[in-house]
Amino acid sequence: MKKFTFLSLCVLTLFSCTQKQQNDGKNEKLIRQYFESFNKHDWKSLANFYTQTAEFKDPSLGQGIVKQNREQIVKKYSELSQTFPDVTDKVLNIYPSGENHVIVEFVSTGTAPDSSKFELPICTIFKIENGLITEDFTYYDNFEE
Repeated sequence: MKKFTFLSLCVLTLFSCTQKQQNDGKNEKLIRQYFESFNKHDWKSLANFYTQTAEFKDPSLGQGIVKQNREQIVKKYSELSQTFPDVTDKVLNIYPSGENHVIVEFVSTGTAPDSSKFELPICTIFKIENGLITEDFTYYDNFEE
């Protein structure tokens, strides 16, 4: 009986770990697709990676947590690409964290209408539930030189 209980516990633990790894893989794939949409400037597709209303921490939106719906997300990124028509994100590292979080380290680059260029290191923590992003907490140095 003890062998069966120990063996059952090992199998359940292994199954649990495998499930967690599979979920992390799905979340990482979702985030890679998200950045593909960003780099194609397909803002509607990008917005559909989020729940209908998601929570954001982003210096461009103000302080604290700001709720944004998909239409607001499309508007935000459309305005960004009007200012920086060649804006691109280069993913440096993706760090799956537990069942629901993915941390992404990337560099955003672009050219303004006056031909000045920017290069901005960014880190975003995504929370993903049921295959959609519910939280997007983005951190970068927003001090101007």
